[in-house]
Amino acid sequence: MSNPERRAPVFAHPAEEMFARILDFYGVAWEYEPRTFPLEWDEQGNVVEAFSPDFYLPDQDLYVELTTLRPQLASYKNRRLRRMKELYPNINVKLFKRRDMRDLMLKYGLLQEAGRIQGTAAQPQSKEHDERA
Repeated sequence: MSNPERRAPVFAHPAEEMFARILDFYGVAWEYEPRTFPLEWDEQGNVVEAFSPDFYLPDQDLYVELTTLRPQLASYKNRRLRRMKELYPNINVKLFKRRDMRDLMLKYGLLQEAGRIQGTAAQPQSKEHDERA
């Protein structure tokens, strides 16, 4: 649950805000993008790539990254998560993919919100899928 004395974060995506609302409803403590993990450095030691997971759940000691990207574009985040696990093996991080987010929203009766991350606006259907339908 966010600290009431803190200002509400500006979320990068509506799914992040919805996830925070679910966490708040169930009294789960969370922090939004509290830490950045360097993943790659140049020859001079300057960070050239870094990763800031969306949420940290301190009671679970768990970082959570949400993605509503189309599956074929999610490989970039998967690569970054693999690199993070290589460099920081003691850090627990979980990726919630589009389907995980949608299922979570449906489970908690957030039908309208779930619809925003499914369908043609969020995930274009392939011609092959249309022909099978």
